[in-house]
Amino acid sequence: MKVKVRFFASLKEQFGQDSLEVNSAFSPATVGGLRAYLCAEYPGFAKAVSEVGRLRAAVNQDMADDETPVGEQAEVAFFPPVTGG
Repeated sequence: MKVKVRFFASLKEQFGQDSLEVNSAFSPATVGGLRAYLCAEYPGFAKAVSEVGRLRAAVNQDMADDETPVGEQAEVAFFPPVTGG
């Protein structure tokens, strides 16, 4: 499966890159499955996640949770929760 993964805000700073392409199957094919795959395959991502804390996600620019399916050619974004005023 080919998926574009993008990182924003402090997660991007902690991980040290703003995007990568995943060209591998991960199971389950959900946001949670992708997050677990990234933590296992990229120690820098796992470290960034532990330092940033809870993450939000979007699939193809729609807000998503861990159960949201991730399909072929999807774009998945991870970012920390944000607040506004």
